[in-house]
This record gives sequence, structure tokens and C-alpha cells, in this order.
Amino acid sequence: MTHLQANYIDIKNQNIYAAAIQFDTHIQSINPLDNKENPSLPYLIPGFVDAHIHIESSMLVPSEFARLAVTHGTVATVSDPHEIANVCGMEGIEFMIENGKTVPFSFNFGAPSCVPATTFETAGAALNSQEVKQLLENPNIKYLSEMMNFPGVLQGDEEVMLKIEAAKALKKPVDGHAPGLRGADAQNYINAGISTDHECFTIEEALEKIDYGMKIIIREGSAARNFEALYPLINQFPDKIMFGSDDKHPDELTAGHINLLCKRAIQNGMNLFNVLKAACINPVHHYTLDIGLLNVSDKADLIVINNPIEFNVLETYIGGVKVSENGKCLFTAPTPTNLVNNFDCNPITTDDLIIPGNLPYTLPVIEAIDGELITRKSTLKPAYQNGCFVSDIHSDVLKIIVVNRYNNAPVAKAFIQNFGLQSGAIASSVAHDSHNIIAVGVDDISLMKAVNLIIAYRGGISLVNDSGELVLPLPVAGLMSAEDGYEVASKYSIMDKAAKEAGSKLRSPFMTLSFMALLVIPEIKLSDKGLFDVSC
Repeated sequence: MTHLQANYIDIKNQNIYAAAIQFDTHIQSINPLDNKENPSLPYLIPGFVDAHIHIESSMLVPSEFARLAVTHGTVATVSDPHEIANVCGMEGIEFMIENGKTVPFSFNFGAPSCVPATTFETAGAALNSQEVKQLLENPNIKYLSEMMNFPGVLQGDEEVMLKIEAAKALKKPVDGHAPGLRGADAQNYINAGISTDHECFTIEEALEKIDYGMKIIIREGSAARNFEALYPLINQFPDKIMFGSDDKHPDELTAGHINLLCKRAIQNGMNLFNVLKAACINPVHHYTLDIGLLNVSDKADLIVINNPIEFNVLETYIGGVKVSENGKCLFTAPTPTNLVNNFDCNPITTDDLIIPGNLPYTLPVIEAIDGELITRKSTLKPAYQNGCFVSDIHSDVLKIIVVNRYNNAPVAKAFIQNFGLQSGAIASSVAHDSHNIIAVGVDDISLMKAVNLIIAYRGGISLVNDSGELVLPLPVAGLMSAEDGYEVASKYSIMDKAAKEAGSKLRSPFMTLSFMALLVIPEIKLSDKGLFDVSC
């Protein structure tokens, strides 16, 4: 039996008072010591829940993700495994579930609804409605993951609707993904049974979707950041808001997680109890999670913080077991076995990267936006040499390519602005959602070398310039490393720094690169099949 004295933050009754708490696997008693707060004591709250995240984007297998997350008070995630599903199908999802079970942490996986995300790219696997139904019948699967195919919903596509109906029949929530969808289309999408959205860019869009009955996940990841636009909703609709990361790289996970969003919300004047509803309570109720909420008889899933202003996590307990203390994880993760992957392409040559053309010319160019998944479409003039279009560092219009990782095929080529590289190239086999190899660079030789490093390691991120070559191998589906999470974070930080030293002004160059093939986000992207205008 564990005994603690702390300021108990009673979220339901909106009260804070000093109390003695006893628990083993479950909360046995909460006895007031006083009817008021005692500033000399720490504070006790339920554990944090990330309401929408793709574990794969941390570049860590679930067991290593958990080791980093618990140090920030996270006890559970609502996790969409569609990244690995697009690469390895059912085998990949099974790997995530089983690896997650090896550590004391609550991974609540969904059944990916859109594998592949579109028909305009090559993925490594496909899940039809019968396979999705099979997943949903698995008690380890808690919900139907984000329904990115909102046109299919609006058009009543048979396969799409069968997936949604399977979730509804099993009383499992359906997550949404509908960036910019407004008006009657948004209402019809929600009426089909879609319950959440994490893709709202503006508060006006979020308010409209709430009015139609949807819950909003405020997303703050390594690339897409919507907190500043949406945080006022926390006080306006405290029962309809949750916090999620969506995609979070390992270096940022070492620095903090949902605790940082709580801190920022308080700094922005949000009510403490409303903030904790979003961070701890609402996801548990919405997804019917087996997570304790710090009531007598609940599972002892709780955290001790220094105060409800800074949210420094002192201790984390899951099922009554202390799993972290003062920023240190107290459990080890077994080395994963039976690593899954799907890689079958040959090295490329510079001949594969030539873009011939004739003068006069203008070409469509992808305009990357820092901190956003959306892009803009421009019409610009790339540099021109010897009858070919080439990168131009002076106008920051660089060549971007996508290489099919699943079989040998022609390389897709285009141009992108705002990456800022002045030398070399960066490449990645993390390229949402089909995870082919994507690269951007200032010259064809560097692009070739960066891509071939990825192929040689059967997955990873790479950087090539005059100073040398760097690579972070990701042998698990070309998405994750099985190494110690802190070591992976350190290696990633080195590569991130090198990309910025090569000229990129982006907050997260590799994360931004990974979304330039995501065809379900406007406005223009590049898949292995070519340039794709999402707005058409």
C-alpha cells in the first residue's frame, strides 16, 4: 500500500485541498487533512492522456515511447497505427499491440480506416472493410482511426460506410480528419458518425464543427501546431476539448508532452479544472478507456506535480506502480524481436532525377508552411541549366523527389519552396501516409546519395552535404528504431541541427519533409505517382 500526502485536485467538484491518499493497484481512500490547500505539499492529479498520436512518428517502438512519456506524466495514448499499417498491414498493427504490452503503459490502438490513404500513391498494404471489422472486434482495438477519406463519406462510398457502420455496431468511436471542411459538407460528415477532428486550422472552423456535434482535439505536434489558434475553446467548451500530439519527434518528446500544453493553457488564462478535463478526463470518457481518474476504487493511474502552474512531474504511477520519479523512468523495455519491414527497391542514379524542359517556362511549385501540414501552390521559374530544370538556392526553389520503396518505378519529381537548404540534401522513409522515400536537395548528386543511404539501411532519415553523410536507421517498417529512446532522440537532434546548419529555417525540417507527400491535406503534394493538386 502506498501512502501520499498531497493537495488533491478534485476536478469534478472544482476544489483543491490537502489530503492523505492510500492506494495499491486501485485508490483505496482519499481523506481530507484540511479543507484548504497547503502550498508546502505537492499536488495530485489523474495521469495525462494523449488523445491522438501516431506512435510511429516518434521514431520509437511503443515500449520506448512509453519510457519517455511517463516521465512527463503521460499514462495513456489514443494511438492510430495507420503509419505502420500502410507499410506492413495487419502484421504491423499486431507488432504495435504486442510491443506495447511489454511495458506498464496504456496504449489504446485504433483500427486504421484509410489504408492506403488514397489511390494516387503506392502503399505497402491495404485494409478492406472486412479486415477493419475484424480489427474492431479485437478488444485491444478501441476505435476507428481518423477517417481521412471525407469525400468518400460525403459520397456514401460503400467500403467507407461499411467501416463506419462496423464501428458504430460495436459502439466504438470514429475519429475524423477533415481539414477545412465547413458548412453542409461538415455537417453531413459529422452526421455519418464522425465524432472528433484534430485538423481545425481556425477557431471559426472548430466552433462550427462543435456546433454540429463534434469534439475537437487541440493538436500540438512537431510540425502541425494548432494550440494558439484553438486554446480559447478550453474554457468555452470544457467537455468537448482534448489534447493530442498527432506526430511528435523523439527530441521534443524528451522535453515534454501533454504537461507542456497544460502549462501553456494556464499561462494563457484558462481555468485549471477545464484544462485538466481536456488533458485527463475527456479522452477517458470519449474512448471508454480503462484509465483511473483519481476517484476511490479507480485504478491508481496518477501523477504528482510540483504545482498546477509549472506542471513539473515529480512521480508517475500506473496501476499503483511508480513508473517514473524526478524525470527518470523506473522500468526497462525488452529488446523487440521479430521486427517488421517492407522494402524492395534498387538504388537510384542521377539520371533518374533529371527534369528536362524547354524555355520559356513556369512550373507549379509546392510552398511549404512552417508549423503547418497544409501547403500552398505557386507558379514559379526554377533555375534552368543545359535543357533541364534544377534547384535554385538563391530563390529557395529546390528539387523534391519521391521514390517508390515497394518496387522499382520512375522517380516522381517536382519543386518546393521554403526549405532553405543551401547545400546538400535530406531524405526520409517517413513520408505520410504511404511512406515511400522523400527527399529535397540542392543538386542531383546529393539527392541520389541521400536516397541511396535510406535504401541501404532499409529505412531511416539521412543528410548529405560537403561535410559528410549522416543517417539515423529506422529498421522497424522504415519508421522506427528499436534502440533506447533517449539515444534515438540524441541522434535525431544531431541530424536536425545539421539540417538547420545547412540552411533550413524550418522548426522541424525532417517532420515537415515527411508531410510533403500527404495527399489528404491541401493544397499541393508529391506522391510516388507525381504532383497531386489536393484542391481539385
